[in-house]
Amino acid sequence: MNDNYNIIGINEIADLAGVSSSAVSNWRKRDSNFPLPITELKSGPVFNYDQIRRYLKKRKVHMAHVISTINLKGGVAKTTSTVALGEFLSAEFSKKVLIVDLDPQTNATVMLIGDEKWKELDEQDYTLARLFEDALDPENPKFNLSKSIQKNVSDVSAVKKLDLIPSSLKLIDIQDRIVSAPQGKFYSQNPTDILKRALRTVVDDYDYILIDCPPNLGIITLNGLKISDGYIIPTIPDILSTYGIPQIVSRIEDFSHNIGENIDNFGIIATKVDARNTIHNNIMRQLKKKKDGPFFNAIIRQTTQSSAAAEYNTDRNTLRQKWGYQGQYDDYLSLTSELIERVEK
Repeated sequence: MNDNYNIIGINEIADLAGVSSSAVSNWRKRDSNFPLPITELKSGPVFNYDQIRRYLKKRKVHMAHVISTINLKGGVAKTTSTVALGEFLSAEFSKKVLIVDLDPQTNATVMLIGDEKWKELDEQDYTLARLFEDALDPENPKFNLSKSIQKNVSDVSAVKKLDLIPSSLKLIDIQDRIVSAPQGKFYSQNPTDILKRALRTVVDDYDYILIDCPPNLGIITLNGLKISDGYIIPTIPDILSTYGIPQIVSRIEDFSHNIGENIDNFGIIATKVDARNTIHNNIMRQLKKKKDGPFFNAIIRQTTQSSAAAEYNTDRNTLRQKWGYQGQYDDYLSLTSELIERVEK
C-alpha cells in the first residue's frame, strides 16, 4: 500500500470535490477555514486527506456519512439495527448504502446474502478476513475490494442500492493477532488504518456507510471507528445491556482525542422495548437525561416479527413484509428519518 495514502494535493482535492483546481486555490485564499498544508513540495502544497474531507463536507460537497454501530453486549439488536437502517436508507430514502460487516459472528452478512452465498465467498477469500490477513503478511496482498463488495444485497426486492462487504469467522483468530502486524517503513502502517486504506477509493461512491462493529473495543473495532464520522449505540433498556455504555463513550472520546479527529456520538437507540416492563421504562428515562450522549426519540419495540426478520428469505417484496405489521416497520422508518436529520443537519 502507498505510505502517502493520507495526503492529497490541489488537483486531487479538485477531483474529489468535482471542481476545477483554480476553484480549490480560491477556497484556499479566501476561506480561513481551509486546512493548512502539511508541507510545501516542489509540485505544490499537500494536505491531510481527512481534514480536506471534513472541510468539503462542511461546504456541502457530496461525501459519504460513515457511521459505526457498537455495543459491548451481545443480543441487543446491534446487527439487526444496522441491517434495518441500511435497508430503510436504501428503499425508503433512496440512499446508496454500503454495510461493512466487521463482526466475526457474520450475522449482518448472512442476513443480507444468506448462508450459502456467504460460505462461497468465504472459501474464495472475498471477505474482510482477507484484508486483515494481508496486514499480517503485507508482502503478499490478496484482498480484492471489487470482488469482495457484494452489489445490491438484501432479501427484499424493494431494496435496490444496498451493497455489502462480508465478514468471516476467521476474524475471530485474526483480531487476536493483528496487534503484531508489521508497521512498515517509518512505522507508516498503523494497524487502525487497515480498513481506511482499503476503502479510500470507494468511500464517496456511497451516501451512507454503516459499519457493524464487533462487541469489543479492540483493533478491528478501532478500524471501523477510525473511518467513521460518528457512532450509534443500540441497546436493550435493561441493566446488563446498558452497563458498558459509559466505557464505550469514554474510550471513543480518548481514541478521538489521540488521533486528532472528531468521532461524534450520534446517540443511543432503545431496542427490544417492552412498554409494560418497569425496568425498561425506568432506564429509558435515565438514558433520556443524555448523560452518555443523545437519545433517539424513535424506539424499537420487541415484536414476534423480530426473529423472523433476521432469517434470509427471498420471498419478501417490501420492507413491511420483512419487518412486520406490529409496529417495527414504523419504528425503523422513524429511526432512519431521525438518523438522517441528526447526521446531515
